[in-house]
Amino acid sequence: MAEKSEKTSKSIPPYMKALSGSLGGIVEASCLQPIDVIKTRLQLDRSGAYKGIIHCGTTITKTEGVRAMWKGLTPFATHLTLKYALRMGSNAVLQSAFKDSQTGISATRVGCYLGLVLVCSKLLLSSLHLRSVVKIRLQQQRGLSPELLKYKGPIHCARMIIREEGVFGLWAGAAPTVMRNGTNQAAMFTAKNAFDGILWNKHEGDGKVLQPWQSMISGFLAGTAGPVCTGPFDVVKTRLMAQSRSGGELKYKGMFHAIQTIYAEEGLRALWKGLLPRLMRIPPGQAIMWAVADQIIGFYERRYLYNAPL
Repeated sequence: MAEKSEKTSKSIPPYMKALSGSLGGIVEASCLQPIDVIKTRLQLDRSGAYKGIIHCGTTITKTEGVRAMWKGLTPFATHLTLKYALRMGSNAVLQSAFKDSQTGISATRVGCYLGLVLVCSKLLLSSLHLRSVVKIRLQQQRGLSPELLKYKGPIHCARMIIREEGVFGLWAGAAPTVMRNGTNQAAMFTAKNAFDGILWNKHEGDGKVLQPWQSMISGFLAGTAGPVCTGPFDVVKTRLMAQSRSGGELKYKGMFHAIQTIYAEEGLRALWKGLLPRLMRIPPGQAIMWAVADQIIGFYERRYLYNAPL
C-alpha cells in the first residue's frame, strides 16, 4: 500500500505534458488534414455540390489536385501544436492543484474543471483562434493557381482580413469556438482517464506505460462523444469564420442568430453538417495524439521518476 501511495504521489511536470501534446499534434495534423478540408467544404456547401465525403474528396482531387487536400496545413498544424500544449499543460497544472496525497488524483474532478479553465484560456491564447479563421478562409478557396486565389498563404490571408475587415475579423466565431472547445475538453480528459483505468488499469504517475495500440483505443473512445454533442457549435463556428465583412452586410450576426438562420433555412440536420468527417477526424486524431503523447510521458516516467532501465 505504501509503495502504491508513493507511486501515485509522483506526477509528470506540466512542461512534459505540454511537449508531448505538441508533438502529438504535429503528427495528427499531418495525417488527418485531408479530412479537415473535406469537413470544411461540406459545412460551407449550401448548394449541394458535394454528395458526401467520398464525392467531396474525389471532386477536390480531380478539380484542384492532390495538394489541395492539404490546404491550410501550416495554420492547422500550428493550431494543434499550441492547442495541445495548452490542453496538456493545463491538465497537468490542475492535476497538481486537485491532487490528494492519500488517494491520488480525482480524474473526474480534474476533467470537469479543465473544461471550464479552457473556456477562459481559449480567450487568452487568442492566437489559436485567429489561426483557425485563417485556416477556414484558405480551405474554402477552390483551385490552386495563385493568381486566382484571393488569399495566397497564411500570412497574406491574415493581412487581407485585417485590411478589409479590421482586427476583429480575426476573431470571428469566437463564441461558438469557446463553447465547443470547453465542452470537448471536459469530456475528453475525463473519458481518457476513465478508459485508461477501466481497460488497462493505468493511472497517472503509476509508472505503467501503455502500448501505443492501447493508447490509441483509449484516445479513440474518448474522442467520440464530443463531436456529437458540439456539432451545432462547430457548424456555426465555421460559417462565422468563413463569411467576409468586405462583401457587404453579414448573413450571420452572431452565434444564436446563425443557429436560428441555419435551422430556418436548411433544417435541423444542417446543424450537424460535417459530423461524419468530424467523427472520421477527431477520434482517430485523438488516437494518434495520445499514442505519441503517452509514449513521451511514459519515457519520462521510466527515466526520471523511477529510474527504470529503458
